[in-house]
Amino acid sequence: MKHLAAKILPMVLSIALCASAADAKADPMITVMPAGSQPSTAGAAGNFTGSVRVDQRFQATAPARVGGGIVTFEPGARTAWHTHPLGQTLIVTAGVGRVQQWGGPVQDIRPGDVVWIPPGIKHWHGATPTHGMSHIAIAEALDGKSVEWMEQVADDQYRR
Repeated sequence: MKHLAAKILPMVLSIALCASAADAKADPMITVMPAGSQPSTAGAAGNFTGSVRVDQRFQATAPARVGGGIVTFEPGARTAWHTHPLGQTLIVTAGVGRVQQWGGPVQDIRPGDVVWIPPGIKHWHGATPTHGMSHIAIAEALDGKSVEWMEQVADDQYRR
């Protein structure tokens, strides 16, 4: 019983802290979301090619606009072309990846690299054909929207 309580208590506290923070605008609180307290989700097929997993998603409450998550791409996996109304920051945490701005060269990205994608720039990012890659993705929402998804990246665009 004690072992079960040790597993459940952090999740209950996280839910309570989130609810309290949302309801207590006059008395805001720090919120801690313990690692593993949120399930992994698969990247939506319309927005990604290949096997992609999203973990530890977050979205701040107003007036803050920042949100993001940890995204893991298996070899060959990538996003569709997309834009962000207020830009996006990627922090590469593992593996070897690629990023490309529409009309620009494909660039390799590695652990420790920080990638800034300016507002409105059409781009994609993902793993290389032979290596997986993980990054932390951070973007702000404008009028409740942080991304505009577009067409899939063609294989010839990806393999350049």
